[in-house]
Amino acid sequence: MIVCITEKPSVARDIAAILGANDRHDGYYEGNNYQVTWTFGHLCTLKEPADYSPLWKNWSLAQLPMLPERFGIKLIDDKGIEKQFNVIKQLIENASEVVNCGDAGQEGELIQRWVMQKAEIKCPVKRLWISSLTNEAIKEGFQTLKPAAEYDNLYYAGLSRAIGDWILGMNATRLYSLKYASKNYSSKSNVLSIGRVQTPTLALIVQRHQEIENFTPKDYWELKTTYREAVFSATAGKYETEQQASEALAKITGQPLTITDVSEKKGKEAPPRLFDLTSLQVECNKKWGWTADDTLKLIQSLYEKKVTTYPRVDTTYLPDDIYPKIPQILRQMSPYTQWTTGILNNGKIPKTKKVFDNSKVTDHHAIIPTGQNPAQLIGLERQLYHLIALRFIAAFYPDCEFMQTTAMADVAGEKFKAVGKVITKNGWRDLYSSDSNSKDNDTDNSDSRILPPLKTGESGPHTPDLAKKQTQPPKPYTEGTLLRAMESAGKTVDDEELREAMKENGIGRPSTRAAIIETLFRRKYISRKGKSIAASQAGIALIDIIEEELLKSAKLTGLWENKLRRIERGSYSANDFINDLKALINDIVIRVLNDNSLRRIEVDQSGKSQNTDKAEKVKSPRQAKPRIKSLTEIKCPICNQGYILKGKSAYGCSRFREGCPLRLDFSEYQPDLSPQRLSTAISKKFKKK
Repeated sequence: MIVCITEKPSVARDIAAILGANDRHDGYYEGNNYQVTWTFGHLCTLKEPADYSPLWKNWSLAQLPMLPERFGIKLIDDKGIEKQFNVIKQLIENASEVVNCGDAGQEGELIQRWVMQKAEIKCPVKRLWISSLTNEAIKEGFQTLKPAAEYDNLYYAGLSRAIGDWILGMNATRLYSLKYASKNYSSKSNVLSIGRVQTPTLALIVQRHQEIENFTPKDYWELKTTYREAVFSATAGKYETEQQASEALAKITGQPLTITDVSEKKGKEAPPRLFDLTSLQVECNKKWGWTADDTLKLIQSLYEKKVTTYPRVDTTYLPDDIYPKIPQILRQMSPYTQWTTGILNNGKIPKTKKVFDNSKVTDHHAIIPTGQNPAQLIGLERQLYHLIALRFIAAFYPDCEFMQTTAMADVAGEKFKAVGKVITKNGWRDLYSSDSNSKDNDTDNSDSRILPPLKTGESGPHTPDLAKKQTQPPKPYTEGTLLRAMESAGKTVDDEELREAMKENGIGRPSTRAAIIETLFRRKYISRKGKSIAASQAGIALIDIIEEELLKSAKLTGLWENKLRRIERGSYSANDFINDLKALINDIVIRVLNDNSLRRIEVDQSGKSQNTDKAEKVKSPRQAKPRIKSLTEIKCPICNQGYILKGKSAYGCSRFREGCPLRLDFSEYQPDLSPQRLSTAISKKFKKK
């Protein structure tokens, strides 16, 4: 019997129908020598700290860092999950072969592998890898099943990501909560949540907040003049003082303007790129104010309804083997006949490197329609499908062509410039101008200005204008611009080619960024103000108290993401990635424990916070009560600078890297001593000496 494991019941139903497994049982379908069952997304998770050691159950600085020698998984504590897992386990025990039919991505691979490991699978495993859920794609996928081992690196990358998040999240959250939360750190309202991706993302928002808060507007003046309805701007740019601007205005007032040069240049504008998940989320946020999570849920629904391809992708390209299928997809898009007919009747469909490029496609290609009829869609789903459909069709339309005219002028020695742009062939823009939803289209011709016919040497009167303006602060992030910043590790990137090159160093993955943003909202570190995102007092205070640049640097987090991608390709070791993070968190723990300031953050359920740094620092040493809450606050008796840390086989000094030789073996000092008892034992030992 061949057992197929999908990620959702709805997918299991579709696959079972194609395979002829038509008999429904509790938790699976059966028939034609197949059994098709399903997970509900994650059934398993990494073990909690207390699952590794009872010493890790309670939060204590003495037990940090928590670094299991070997990470393990467990079932999520849920009766429904336990019931379905037992169904899967029983089916696997009697299977001759298992087909992993999980979502074809890193997270889908991790979900399925964990379930199969927990069920102690012993039979051969194959992988179904498809980019859409159409019947044709599923049939083709089962005809080309691959050995599961071909996707081992994908699993190692997903596992490394999960373990890396555990190492940093579990340890840093406890470390900062115990060290800096003012009280009641075990309460959800006062935990200082730190994450590998979450904290650098919050840091971006807080940095933008501070840039806006600290921005000082500066006055400047712009000099323009109108000649024959053409607006010329002074090439000198912005005048920093009113005196400079007034002198320039006085100089040209009453003097004739002379055209010194007129040049025309033909230009082309290619169709917009196909969508990856991030660009789709950005576009929907810009047009309709949808959150990243809203868009992800809608596009996932379109995928499951078979009308669009796999959505959790980070490429805007298609592979060459899709090209022969394009005409059929266009023919099947019957609601769009008015736009597809011209392409299909023109003979061979154009093939360009801006659309088809095997080198830019790994596991999945850009999001495109499958050709299945979207008649079932209503409301926002239809709206989203329409956006994707038009973008796909536009990719095969001609470029938009325009003529750009640049005129240079002189007035009493002051230089001026005017630029006009005239579209000569709409090309792909015809697609949007004829769209009934024109207010939602991609075209914006507000920058197109038509200059009157101008000739070099002509001269005449003009009307100058001097305007006082102010520099503007950076704009707050919207979800769209934040997604772009996460994608490019905090750098503002408009150029598409450069954007593609920077994706490998982005913060998070397209499939996880929406969840990260939602987590920050849920933990009240950020809030929405219209379309804008604002950092809360709690979020600002948290980033302010984290002095470890490694925890909040978008650039460094992007480098970690790059390593994860290299693990996926087999060019970097998962063990090296995890060991690097273990060393990193160990160093961070030592440095934070050596922070002798009395900074504290109070956070309440509303997300308000108070950094009590100043209030506590003004206390004199005599007023401050001695606090020995954990081993880490016991001063080293040898160097008198570091603090006692607990290792694998002994207690030592936090300044061991600086050469402090203190070592107290567990054979003499029990590993489960309370901080007070250990402090007493150390005092006795070193008083004797």
